[in-house]
Parts: sequence; structure tokens; C-alpha cells
Amino acid sequence: MTDTSTTTMTKDAEMPRNGGLAAKARRFAPLIVIAAGLTFAYLMGWQRFFTLEFLAESRDSLTAFVDANFWLSTLGFTALYAVAVAFSFPAASILTIFAGFLFGWLTATVVVAVGATAGATAIFMVARSAFGESLRDRVGRGRVKKLAEGFEEDAFSYLLVLRIAPIFPFFIMNVAPALFNVPVRTYVIATFFGILPGVIAYSWLGQGIGSVLDAAEAAGTSATVGDLITTEITLAFVALAIVAAVPVAIKKWRRRNAAPES
Repeated sequence: MTDTSTTTMTKDAEMPRNGGLAAKARRFAPLIVIAAGLTFAYLMGWQRFFTLEFLAESRDSLTAFVDANFWLSTLGFTALYAVAVAFSFPAASILTIFAGFLFGWLTATVVVAVGATAGATAIFMVARSAFGESLRDRVGRGRVKKLAEGFEEDAFSYLLVLRIAPIFPFFIMNVAPALFNVPVRTYVIATFFGILPGVIAYSWLGQGIGSVLDAAEAAGTSATVGDLITTEITLAFVALAIVAAVPVAIKKWRRRNAAPES
């Protein structure tokens, strides 16, 4: 009897532990897949395909394929963009330029906005599932808690501003909101509309990059993304972010003034 009771108690104690490990494994499995996929991509050297040098070498064959298979190309590029963003591959700017060159700025804007939003939402969901609850519990005090509450109250406005102004890397802005109670719908809408100015700008650059590639080839040099980013474009992003931040600032000012009265 004693041996049987002891065995039963041991099994009962092990079940929650095993169940907890299984739950953690399920929680972190998508994150492990993303990390493994990103590592595999770098080991395979796929980053060499996301350069203006590759575009210069392959533009004739790429444009011929797009002309012959337009719908397949747009759907395939949208999927490629979503996968690249979901796996946090640092190629957003160059892929947007590629899209502008291959499809024209208007079609590229739609393709990139949809692909980027889909990929960003995927990594957001993965991060929220893996870290969201546990980290929120740990940082639920003091200034961090106040910051979290402020972010959650005006999640759409904050996300919109941070998406418009590329203050932080795209990957950081895909993951950081997962640490707050941001609804998926709010995240998706703010991401889609927040990235539009940047997507339009880079797609427009891509549409006219043919002459830049020709000039670089004639000069015997290679064009880079940095060569395309002008001071005017940077200032335009900053101005857009300021405009988007005005409603948030007004709302905070009204709350601060209304607090003493109440």
C-alpha cells in the first residue's frame, strides 16, 4: 500500500511538471523556428540576393519574368516579403526598392504594405505568445508600469507615430508592442497605415532606380541603399511623425489639465 501510494504521489507530482514543460515547448516552438530559419538563411548566404548589386545583375531577367507572370509575381513577392519580415530578415528597405522597380510605385505600395503587415503580425503573435504575459507580470511596477499603461491607452496613436518615424528598427517595433496589451486589430491597422509613407517613398525610389544603377555601372561602382536616402526624405518622415504625434500630445495635455478639477 505504501509503495503504491508513493508511486501515485510521484506520478501526480510529475504530471504538472511535464505539463508545464510541454506548455513552454509549445509556447517557444514558433520562436525557435524563426531563429533557426534566420540562422539557416544566413548560413546559406541568401543575404547576397537582397542587395542593389544583385538587382543590377538580374534586372533584365527579373523584369522579363514579371512581365510574363504579373499576378504570380505580385502574389509571390507579397509572400516573400511577409516571410522575410516574419523571420526578421533585415531586408525591408531593399525589398521595397525591388518592388518599386519591378511593379511600379503604386502596385509596389499595395504589395509591400500587405506583405509587411502580415509578416509583422505573425512575429507579433509569436512574441506575445512566448513573452507577453510573463514579461508584463515582471515589469508591472513603477515607471515601466506607467509607461505600459500610457502605451496601452493610446496604442493606436503610439504605434502610428513609431511606425511613421523609423526611430527604432522595424524588427523592434514588430516585437515591442507584444509586451503590452495591444489588441491584434489595433496592431494590424496601425502597422498598415503607419508604414504607408515609408513604403510609398521607397517604392518611388525603386521605380526610378534604373537610372541610378546605370550611372553606377557606367562609373564602375556599386549603388547602395544609403546613396538613395536624402536629407529631404528623412526630414519628411520626421515631419509626418510630428503631425501624427500632435493628437497624442493634445490628449495628454487635456487629461493633465482635467485631473486637478476632478
